[in-house]
Amino acid sequence: MLLAQCVDRTGTGVWAAASVLYFTYVCGMDARQLGLLLGVGALAGIAGSPLAGRAAERVPVRWLLIGCHLLRLGAMGLLLVVDDFAALLPVVALICLAERAAKTLEMLFATRVAGERRATYQALFRSVANAGYALGAGVAAIGLAVGTTAAYRVLILANGLSYVLAAVLVWRTREPSGRGLVAAKAGEAPAGAAAAAPSPWRDRGYLRFVLLDMPLNLDDSVLNVGLPLWLVHHTGAPHAVVPVFLVLNTVLVVLLQLRVSAWAEGALGAAAAVRWYGVTVLGGCLLIALATGAGPVLASVALLAAAMLITLAELLRSVSSWELAVVLAPPGAQASYLGVAGMSQSVQKSVGPLLLTGVVMAAGPVGWLGLGAATVGLGALQRRASLRRLAALGGAADGAGAEPARPVTASVG
Repeated sequence: MLLAQCVDRTGTGVWAAASVLYFTYVCGMDARQLGLLLGVGALAGIAGSPLAGRAAERVPVRWLLIGCHLLRLGAMGLLLVVDDFAALLPVVALICLAERAAKTLEMLFATRVAGERRATYQALFRSVANAGYALGAGVAAIGLAVGTTAAYRVLILANGLSYVLAAVLVWRTREPSGRGLVAAKAGEAPAGAAAAAPSPWRDRGYLRFVLLDMPLNLDDSVLNVGLPLWLVHHTGAPHAVVPVFLVLNTVLVVLLQLRVSAWAEGALGAAAAVRWYGVTVLGGCLLIALATGAGPVLASVALLAAAMLITLAELLRSVSSWELAVVLAPPGAQASYLGVAGMSQSVQKSVGPLLLTGVVMAAGPVGWLGLGAATVGLGALQRRASLRRLAALGGAADGAGAEPARPVTASVG
């Protein structure tokens, strides 16, 4: 399964690096059209996670995931014959919806396969995913250097090939039968029992977790949007530092993800990681504020240090978010619950850049300090709420991924 995810992320890295330039130079879109296209795609992606989770309660995840890969293949194929803006809107929306659904299903499937070792698996996945993204970006760089329409279309075909290979690898991976997302000893109902299971949309306690988790995913926008824009417009650091942010992030994830995951393993470890996430983001925001107006050397050092702290926050969040999403969900309905939890990243990708550029960065250094302070507060609130819900579920005291011992009702908070 790890190999399938690595292949998928390699193809995604190819398309992520080439898509904006493809729509600009091959399809002839202006900035307004491109913004609308990406916005529509992001909104469609939000629906992908809950739809996938709901379907996984009724259909084996393995076949759903294969179907998503093939759907993505067909949608990417349409890009080879469609270049009109109006026609591209539904195509890109379908690609984003299927991609988000596939990512959710990958984690559902992987969690079933990994069982109680899901935190270790998540760490390994993060490492290979980053390697895949980097490899895909390298492949894309070759096509972008050529710069012809034919070269762009070869990159699209390369991405499509990754979907085919990923689907084959998933097909060859056996899905555990008669199990939920955690060990069978927890007593959860099989996927076919979803009709009698509680709904995540009526579970106030779980929805509170998901709503708090959305702003606690902002590290992605800070790294990819906030840091580069702040460097360019508010510091004297050379622009050549911008790509170093991504390189630094990739290297640190590969080197540290397993160690961070081991430290934050289990329900109690994940809850503790949420608190430290806020503190780490605050540290990064302080460094960004200090870099304002600074010269080349000081600004570069401060922003690179900020990138390291934001990456550490990302490592903490990647462990805590998924682990809590699993252990806070009731047995027998975890697929649909995790589908709703998967909306956090999609919503952040849609709203996060707007929040940073329109509110945080518009307020100057004070905006960054406010973001850091708010993240600390939200992290503390999430930790407290998660521990309260775990206590109500009656099952997560060993801190090693203990599972709820009895079903949760919609009134649990």
